[in-house]
Amino acid sequence: MSKEFDYTKLKHFTSVDQSDRKVPFNLRQSGPTKVEMLISTRVRKSPYWHLSMQAGCWRATVYNRIYHPRGYVKPEHGGAMVEYDAIVNHVTMWNVAVERQIQVKGPDAEKFVDYVITRDATKISPMRARYVILCNAYGGVLNDPILLRISKDEFWFSLSDSDIGMYLQGVNADGRFNCTIEEIDACPVQIQGPKSKALMKDLLGDQVDLENMPFYGLAEVKVAGRSCVISQSGFSGEAGYEIYLRDATLYADEMWNAVLKVGKKHNLMVIAPAHHRRIQAGILSWGQDMDQQHNPFQCNLGYQVSLSGKGEWNKKSDYVGKAVLEKMGAELKAGKKPYKLQLVGLEMGGKPIDDYAPDFWLISNENGGDPVGFITSPWYHPEKKINIAMGYVPFDGTLNANGFPKGKVGTKYKVHLPEKYSSTPGKPVDAVVTDIPFKESYNANTREVSKG
Repeated sequence: MSKEFDYTKLKHFTSVDQSDRKVPFNLRQSGPTKVEMLISTRVRKSPYWHLSMQAGCWRATVYNRIYHPRGYVKPEHGGAMVEYDAIVNHVTMWNVAVERQIQVKGPDAEKFVDYVITRDATKISPMRARYVILCNAYGGVLNDPILLRISKDEFWFSLSDSDIGMYLQGVNADGRFNCTIEEIDACPVQIQGPKSKALMKDLLGDQVDLENMPFYGLAEVKVAGRSCVISQSGFSGEAGYEIYLRDATLYADEMWNAVLKVGKKHNLMVIAPAHHRRIQAGILSWGQDMDQQHNPFQCNLGYQVSLSGKGEWNKKSDYVGKAVLEKMGAELKAGKKPYKLQLVGLEMGGKPIDDYAPDFWLISNENGGDPVGFITSPWYHPEKKINIAMGYVPFDGTLNANGFPKGKVGTKYKVHLPEKYSSTPGKPVDAVVTDIPFKESYNANTREVSKG
């Protein structure tokens, strides 16, 4: 008989090998904790906060030290899965002003940006954007923003959840790069879903040729007479755009209400960022799926440090973390395992997971026993009618066709779900490693050998 792990008696478990981390992921299983969020001046309200409240936001979290809406439809009315229906069938608007915009501007802007990201900034043309990562000197992922190149000498880092603005200022504290680094009052909303292009055409008229706008293409536009940058991009895998409103503190209501007005005929719905859909697309969430002690290879971002287009390791002249990442890449090529855990995709049993997980649920081997890994991002996949997740399991050395680490598809595990989702309380559910993404994105999957 297999040895079963008694999930119900768990408080904090240490069998998951995190010996390569200075601060292990906290795997304490405490479940939901009902508290009242204190709305104080230590956490910022974005220019769209009051508009989110008007749209029915009933819960929020803190992201980049800004209040971040995380739910509009209450559970008794269908909850997050109603919002899922809106994004896959119609069009949605998200308040994502928490994506702070850090402007790098000046004669050395390109040189500075090229030094702090692992991709080649010189290959990003003006009015184009790219998904990028910044690593520390130890190879850990500090942030995975969208980088917008506004002009030859101006870039915006559209940040995920970490204080990269202060980090960037620190990198240039001695002024070795001739550029300024400042947060600016530009705040985005995302317009996501299959009707997003139709909505944007009505919103913008003939200001921009949306039919020929490339993925990660940028354009200068006016919305409600106010200056904005738009990009064809998003955090969902669906067709979509981001609208970056300049001077957002002054003009948030005008832009937001203009979108609501044109969105009525397209069945626009204001929702929280669609984590159920981004999990399907294999899009990572910093702080949840990786942090500053995860290297790019173990969280499926190895393609970000390979720029030749032939699966060779990065030959870029220099950037923060280059030495350790090249060493790690060489070790992987040689069949070594330079880290303990690898991010994989999983399909698993249990009742439909229809809300955010409050804990990193634990993973055991196929035959049970003590946990060896943990889930980071789980949700129910309505089309597949099965629960899906991303999570960390012991790295077994498997590489894909480009030579990057991956999980071995078909490997079986057990996942310890809380009683709410467990088919049989106290018993783990079956899980199997599968390819990521779980559902193809509207735009071709860009997680490939990077060409800039």
